[in-house]
Amino acid sequence: MANPGEYTQRAYLNGKLDLSQAEAVADLIASTNQASHQLAISQLRGGISTELSRLREQLLRLTSLLELELDFSDHEDLEFADRTELLQLTNKIENRIATLAHSFETGQAIKQGVPVAIVGKTNVGKSTLLNRLLKDERAIVSDIHGTTRDTIEDTIDINGITFRFIDTAGIRQTTDQIEQIGISRTYQTIDRARIILWIIDALPSTTEQEDIEARCQGKSLIIVCNKSDKGVTVANATFSIRYSAFLQISAKTGQGIDELETAIYQAANIPDLSENDVIINNARHYEALQRAHTSIIHVLEGLHNELSADLLSEDLRQTLDILAEITGEQITPQETLNNIFQHFCVGK
Repeated sequence: MANPGEYTQRAYLNGKLDLSQAEAVADLIASTNQASHQLAISQLRGGISTELSRLREQLLRLTSLLELELDFSDHEDLEFADRTELLQLTNKIENRIATLAHSFETGQAIKQGVPVAIVGKTNVGKSTLLNRLLKDERAIVSDIHGTTRDTIEDTIDINGITFRFIDTAGIRQTTDQIEQIGISRTYQTIDRARIILWIIDALPSTTEQEDIEARCQGKSLIIVCNKSDKGVTVANATFSIRYSAFLQISAKTGQGIDELETAIYQAANIPDLSENDVIINNARHYEALQRAHTSIIHVLEGLHNELSADLLSEDLRQTLDILAEITGEQITPQETLNNIFQHFCVGK
């Protein structure tokens, strides 16, 4: 019997695929939505490889010019590399590496699903909303306060993107130790989420608003006024905090749910993907890009400090080697290869 990923590994070892393309095969097997499928196809066709090849060509040009100066080190006044042009090109490379590394957050959201926390006080309809979104009785619904004491998570697909909805324990003051643990997990979920659905069924107090605002910094906040079937309405003009959307819904009847799903999709801010888009979704690639970015920053600092060509060349070579790790052009340890290929087809 073939081992998991054995034929893909043979393709890599025989030069038919580079390492990033081989990893894309695993991503394609594991893809669970249209966006992750398209991202894997783009990588399999060499999207990342082509992008890194361009960067390495630019770095090689810079390195060759600097190293040519070293061959003529006896002539102190001789410079083959114009420092102004070198600085401009290095800035361009640094910006591109930073952009690729920054895309990892979007890539992970596409690959793993966008985490959406459903938060609010007890009995505002959080669990009812989760069930409505999932079209399934996933969470227990009760009039008893504090019914949900732990996080409940499930996924749905909206416009080709997977969203991970997490129902949380209602936020309130309580002496119940188990419920306190649940509320603590609610705050942890808010920290990890990309989008927050703040469910209300009345005008929240100033203290509650301030608490939500403090905990949702840097996240997309959607304020959802529930129980419109019971005549509950809250004017959005009463909120001083920043939010992505404000909606009046009824989780019980389904009124406003389509509009809510649209608002959630827009809040995720996932770009429309094309074959030419390069988005990083692999943790190994992200870690390498972070190291490459640190290395190219050293080059920029060296240029500003007017360091010699040999020191600049050393950092440029390090950047080149790190980028080569992603595609496997640099010698890859067997342990890394085993770790990559042994996860093929697991659970399939």
